[in-house]
Amino acid sequence: MAEVVFLGDDFTGASDTLATYARKGWPARLVLNPSGATDGLAALGLATDLRARPPKAAQAEIAHLWPRIAKADPRVLHLKVCSTFDSAPHTGSIGAVALDLIDRFKPDVIAVIGGQPSLGRYCIFGNLFATGPDNMVHRIDRHSVMGHHPVTPMTEADLRQHLAAQGLTGLDLVPFTDLGNTAALARRVGHGPVLIDVATPQDQRLIADALRVAGGRQLLIGASSVAEILTATSDRTDQPSIMAPPASDNLLVFAGSRSANTRTQVQNARTLRKLPLTPEALHTDHLINEAAQLLKSGTPVLVHLCPDISYGLAPDALADASANFVATVIQRSNVGHLGLAGGDTSSRISARLGFDSLDFERSFSAGACICVARHRDARLDRMRVMLKGGQMGQPDLFDAFAERAPVSP
Repeated sequence: MAEVVFLGDDFTGASDTLATYARKGWPARLVLNPSGATDGLAALGLATDLRARPPKAAQAEIAHLWPRIAKADPRVLHLKVCSTFDSAPHTGSIGAVALDLIDRFKPDVIAVIGGQPSLGRYCIFGNLFATGPDNMVHRIDRHSVMGHHPVTPMTEADLRQHLAAQGLTGLDLVPFTDLGNTAALARRVGHGPVLIDVATPQDQRLIADALRVAGGRQLLIGASSVAEILTATSDRTDQPSIMAPPASDNLLVFAGSRSANTRTQVQNARTLRKLPLTPEALHTDHLINEAAQLLKSGTPVLVHLCPDISYGLAPDALADASANFVATVIQRSNVGHLGLAGGDTSSRISARLGFDSLDFERSFSAGACICVARHRDARLDRMRVMLKGGQMGQPDLFDAFAERAPVSP
């Protein structure tokens, strides 16, 4: 039995939530394969690619995972979504998944947590704001990146309206001005589905107090801010165990995100050999062999999609082709450190490689951490993996990963 089960809608966000629990001393693991061990966990994470699926496919995935969730019998079920809530009725529908979980879990409390200040995300009077590439805070529909997302552009800042369009209707707004009375807030969250503002870390502590008083089975929908709230008053002290080093020191980074932030990180990479993955190279062995030979020689390699080129593939097909490319490179060389940029890309590659689970090793950057992969193949077991969303990380992230990677004990 786990106190919390968190259901990640992509692998990068799920790894960030894993890190949040682990840093607070909670025994936690992110499971990717049904055979992954789950004994003794306070927080059990299940990584999925729900944000890339249409509603019926997402509901089918929930049905597949439900026996494991039910067996864990959590008090809290956390539907972990992107901190920018980018989603749509046709793809990555938060509402469709939430309704399915409500029907199965039958929670006493249903709460959407609308912000994550630690990542520059703020929900004020139900409207979501996010820090942009210019380091200024913008309403999400006016955000230079999220307002123009290629798959799920955020055209509505009011999260009640945004989620209602996906079927999650009737959310009662709890504005940040009403968070100070713990007893009243606890009663309110117990009387129906709510959207709760979060603008400051103090707001999170107030929400934590109210959720503790409310008790019962709780379905909490939000980013890693939910984990920050649940661990805010925790006195757990467990620390991640020291793990054996990977089988190889070779390092490969694959940037499947074509966001402005990841583009800057690729441009700023100086210590890795950069190989652009063109549409032509995606369907031949030439670049695979070049990357494998460089890795065998000990050269750190960064393979990246080209931001301004059309690949002539649907997003799903491009993610699958990228996953096959990375898996083939790793099959032809030894890789001990793997960096993945892009939520959908990371999900497909991690699944394609067949990892059983991920354990947190250490913090690395805001929204990114280093995990240890568990695998039945000794060549892949204990691989250090960095997963990051397209919008996450500082400009020199890839160089920093390359410089710090060989510090495994």
